[in-house]
Amino acid sequence: MNIGEAAKQSGLSAKMIRHYEETGLISPAHRSENGYRVYTDDDIQTLRFIRRSRLLGFSSEDIRVLLGLWKDHSRASSEVKKLALSHIKTLQEKMDSLQVMINTLDHLVHHCHGDDRPDCPILEDLAGSRHCH
Repeated sequence: MNIGEAAKQSGLSAKMIRHYEETGLISPAHRSENGYRVYTDDDIQTLRFIRRSRLLGFSSEDIRVLLGLWKDHSRASSEVKKLALSHIKTLQEKMDSLQVMINTLDHLVHHCHGDDRPDCPILEDLAGSRHCH
């Protein structure tokens, strides 16, 4: 199938498929005599794997490792679990950081009158002249 059909079946855009080929995340597709990319069912399965991995927030490097483990039928599942646990820790750290941002902004918003007066604790905090947490 061509790249348009591969994109449709995998849920990825043709642009992303080309990007993954260019970065070496996936092997370049076979080319037909007229130079068009030709994708197999195995290619689609790999693209779906990548899409799902991206939806779960894995980095390209993590996906590269996961693809290698997925294709290695002699792998130890402990390696996969270790990578997933590490990713959970990273996501938790990001979530904690986002929660701090939300709390700070929520505090600032609740202290801003939002009226016609020029004083604004949000802008004061962004300028570094007010320290609220």
